[in-house]
Amino acid sequence: MQIYISEEAIIADIQDKFHGLYPRLKLEFFHTPYMDGVCNAKRNRVPPEMPIEKIRILHSFGWLDISHYRTALAVEHDLSYLFGLSAKILHRSGSIWLQTTGTGHLSLEELNAGGGLKESAFQLPEEPEKE
Repeated sequence: MQIYISEEAIIADIQDKFHGLYPRLKLEFFHTPYMDGVCNAKRNRVPPEMPIEKIRILHSFGWLDISHYRTALAVEHDLSYLFGLSAKILHRSGSIWLQTTGTGHLSLEELNAGGGLKESAFQLPEEPEKE
């Protein structure tokens, strides 16, 4: 699965195509680059009607691979290094959208399915182990 990023595209075009393939994921673009472990502020978010030409650093166009096996980090990396776009993938958790700051290593398929996002309960053994 791929999305073509053209010179004439607007942010909403890319977001709609991505969200159509992954309904529990959302792609958000930001004016400032992402820093490891830090969530981007809403005030830095690029509005959907913004033309790509006005925000990207590299003026290239082409295909973005968003196949189900690719990780969120890989897609974000490609957007940055191939197209000069600062973006984050968000996943739905209940009624809120969370940035993938700690789950970027998961594939788009896993994130969309909600896999790996649930906390596992730690249980103590019924009896202590003997050495």
